[in-house]
Amino acid sequence: MIVAAHPLAVRAGHEIFRKGGNAVDAAIAAQFALAVVHPRAGNIGGGGFMVLRTVEGQYDALDYREKAPLAARENMYLDSLGNVLPQGSLNGHLAVGVPGTVMGMYEAHRKYGRIKEFGDLLAPAIRLAKKGFPISHAEAGRLNEFRADFLRYNDTPNPFAVDKHWKNGDLLVQPELARTLERIRKLGPEEFYTGETAQLLLDEMARGGGLISRQDLESYEAIWRNPVVGSYKNYRIISMPPPSSGGIALLQLLRILEHYPMKAGDPESMHLMIEAMRRVYADRAQYLGDPDFFEVPVDSLLNEGYLAGRMAYFSADSATSSLQTGWGDFKVRLEHFETTHTSVVDAEGMAVSVTTTLNSNYGSKVVVDGAGFFLNNEMDDFSVKPGAPNQFGLVGGKANAIEPGKRMLSSMTPTIVEKDGQLFLLLGSPGGSTIITANLQVILNVIEFGMTLPDAVAAPRFHHQWLPDEVWVEKDRFDTTLLDALKAKGHIPVDKERLGIVKAIQILPDGRRCGAADFRNPDDHAQ
Repeated sequence: MIVAAHPLAVRAGHEIFRKGGNAVDAAIAAQFALAVVHPRAGNIGGGGFMVLRTVEGQYDALDYREKAPLAARENMYLDSLGNVLPQGSLNGHLAVGVPGTVMGMYEAHRKYGRIKEFGDLLAPAIRLAKKGFPISHAEAGRLNEFRADFLRYNDTPNPFAVDKHWKNGDLLVQPELARTLERIRKLGPEEFYTGETAQLLLDEMARGGGLISRQDLESYEAIWRNPVVGSYKNYRIISMPPPSSGGIALLQLLRILEHYPMKAGDPESMHLMIEAMRRVYADRAQYLGDPDFFEVPVDSLLNEGYLAGRMAYFSADSATSSLQTGWGDFKVRLEHFETTHTSVVDAEGMAVSVTTTLNSNYGSKVVVDGAGFFLNNEMDDFSVKPGAPNQFGLVGGKANAIEPGKRMLSSMTPTIVEKDGQLFLLLGSPGGSTIITANLQVILNVIEFGMTLPDAVAAPRFHHQWLPDEVWVEKDRFDTTLLDALKAKGHIPVDKERLGIVKAIQILPDGRRCGAADFRNPDDHAQ
């Protein structure tokens, strides 16, 4: 079973299943297909994370997150007075981190793939790019919405900024991307990092004043890391370690909440969850970053005594001020909203949970001339200045400051859940800072509140991230009585259109698989 952001990506994965591929092979094929059919988030110019569970029950985690160019500097987005330069880390060539997706997909195949030739996994994506596909109403709307940006940040024509108003059913053909994927199919990932595609990317950097160099591309590596593993009651949670903040934050939240009684749709339970989120996101801002540059205090953050201490001043009657919450008091040695998720389980029971991103919709809005793909704007995920929020309102400090070659902190949270030692659930979501809390709520909806997976994914969501000190709630989806109860405790609800787009698979007691595609994205598909 595959759950992904587009039915054509699901179809690409099933094509590989029919050819004898396993879950990793199918996930890779789906990822390359998403680079074609879901260009606002699917990518070869971005990066991501993969968490997997083998048939034998072994876990692994692949980090193919983007990196800061070697020419990057801590204050590169500040003016001479130390003020943040607007848009510097968001749009244009200077916002781009070194892409990791192509190397990540190759590394996943090298270690776990069953299909003999890596290039065979690109065949569905190449066909889709070459022949084109009809775009959805939602994709047409986004292409129209960002057309001015495509023209502003690109000097040459590209298939996304055509001289017409996009509409549902229009054919999107991407010949340059097809040729790029064909080169990677024939020559492997080295083509992207040292070959013709690399040169096209470097030419694009030179054209727009970007920082990525040949050395950046040639030295890029995807890294296998140990997943973060913890428990919630009799369930085991396997998730992504730093430079993702997702796994640690998710486990912190679950370990806090398992000590309290909770009920679905209950204002007291919602208040409790908000207060836990407030404290965990404060820790995220201070203590999480790239572990190759910063000593992340994982054991301390997940320590039961520490977490109990974080809730010591929790009041069931009133909200805590985020300014008073602060960070935890243990000592560390300081060294100074677009994403997409895919969940896959194969016939043998291998499970792959993979989240990838360009960061914003269409990333930096820069298309590599001659290569046909968007580049990310992941530099905005660094803390460009201590205390200054990024586009998702997240703040940070030294742990996530810009350094040459460093991977920026992420909220991506690809996750696998076991029950009694058996595969039970896998899930993930886009949504920037809301990814962690979206995953949390789906897990609790299934485990704690007894919902079916489709109901758990469809249920209304809320979010608190320490700063700003407000509770984001999905608009018109919560009873006014419940919101009034939160206001009475001192919370400030703020309407948001949607919080996360979860894609999940549950293994039912009889062994059947239940996939849930999120109604929040009409293109989501489970099969």
